[in-house]
Amino acid sequence: MPTHMTPKQLATLAAKAADDVQAVDLQILDLTSLTSFTDYFIICSGKSDTQVRAIADSIAKNLKAKGRLPLGMEGYSQGQWVLVDYGDIVAHIFYNEVRPFYNLEKLWADAPRLIL
Repeated sequence: MPTHMTPKQLATLAAKAADDVQAVDLQILDLTSLTSFTDYFIICSGKSDTQVRAIADSIAKNLKAKGRLPLGMEGYSQGQWVLVDYGDIVAHIFYNEVRPFYNLEKLWADAPRLIL
């Protein structure tokens, strides 16, 4: 049975799950006042494609334990940019070398950051 958690609680849980597997430059962006398609972005990096997948797995495992399954997951097999979509939160997990190219933090520069 799903445990009810607010989007902010889910974002924090996902970020902690990423941190548990040594995600690099972890950020939580609060998009609640900026967009209607999601409430929070979790953005982080891994130092290898294997670590990128491990971060995605950790997030999925921890949220599944709370009864939440992703609506979709993209990029897992390549391990360069894995997007895990839960609707109210979206995790972006980048291979460290790829992250600067997309620079989501600059695109969403107006979004407040949450402290983990």
